[in-house]
Amino acid sequence: MKLLHSADWHLDSPLQGHSETSAAQLRAAMLRLPYQITEAARAHRCHLILLSGDLFDGPASPESIRAVKDALGSAGMPVFIAPGNHDFVRPGSPWLTEVWPENVHIFTGAEIESVALPELNCRIYGAAFTGAYMDSQLASFRAQQEERWAIGVFHGDPTQSTSPYNPITAEQIRSSGLQYLALGHIHKGGQLRLGSTLCGWPGCPMGRGFDETEEKGVYLVTLEDTCALEFLSLDTPRFYDWECPTDGSPETALEAMLPALGNDHHYRITLTGECEAPDPAALQRQFARFPNLQLRDQTLPPVDLWANAGEDTLEGIYFALLRQAMEGQDEDACRKITLAARISRQLLLGQEVKLP
Repeated sequence: MKLLHSADWHLDSPLQGHSETSAAQLRAAMLRLPYQITEAARAHRCHLILLSGDLFDGPASPESIRAVKDALGSAGMPVFIAPGNHDFVRPGSPWLTEVWPENVHIFTGAEIESVALPELNCRIYGAAFTGAYMDSQLASFRAQQEERWAIGVFHGDPTQSTSPYNPITAEQIRSSGLQYLALGHIHKGGQLRLGSTLCGWPGCPMGRGFDETEEKGVYLVTLEDTCALEFLSLDTPRFYDWECPTDGSPETALEAMLPALGNDHHYRITLTGECEAPDPAALQRQFARFPNLQLRDQTLPPVDLWANAGEDTLEGIYFALLRQAMEGQDEDACRKITLAARISRQLLLGQEVKLP
């Protein structure tokens, strides 16, 4: 049996800190997420979709509700949703007021419930957040079923035993009796296996800022003799936060670091190293193929390492000895000695030293 597991879409997120144009692009991409995820489930011939909460970031817009209902309704398989701390079940919640497609089951209570799927020989256990915070829902829980597979879908935190967001402990996972425990809440994907239970949290399927960087996606879960996870990347805008060392030419360093073809991903690149003061506006024009490129200048002006070598001072004698030590040495030794001289010069100038 195959499952697709996703969580933390955060539709209608305010996207603070983005320009109006950037925020509009990100919102449009987020509205495509439900369709991308259901299409991925069909393409990989999944039998179920598990959604572990925070599909909405808060009050849901009509556009987001419509996208989620349309996409899930066309999935062609059962869908199970466990609302989280951002989209918790409360009076007026779309989980209660909307008419959801027949294939979509929403857990609306804080107490664990289960749904049997005889055709798949499995039972799905789940519960909802009914407030912004939730005590541990898996305390004293153990799956009891006649079906072969026991699967749990919850929004919860497996990383902190004192978390106010449904803390889930190692012992609770180990004694749950579940083959797979599908979690949400943590925005960076992870998994752990305890006893016969595999616990996974796929992270958010799309980043919203530079605190959610690199590749994002969903989990494909295969249940056979054992349970296994496979990460499936989604084609969504990504955020990259990189440092770009430059040794004289920021243009050359950026060209080597950035992809050859332009794209709409978000890059925040900090220029470091020694060079003449770069012209950020000129660099932005040169790399206009990346409309969401941000440049930060932390370069230092070039310094002549050997400027006072040989002077009749302790400093001059020190640098003279370093330069003399390079005579007859191979390239690697010269590189190390030059690095020692550079670090020494930075310390003498009161500059921050970053070791390679």
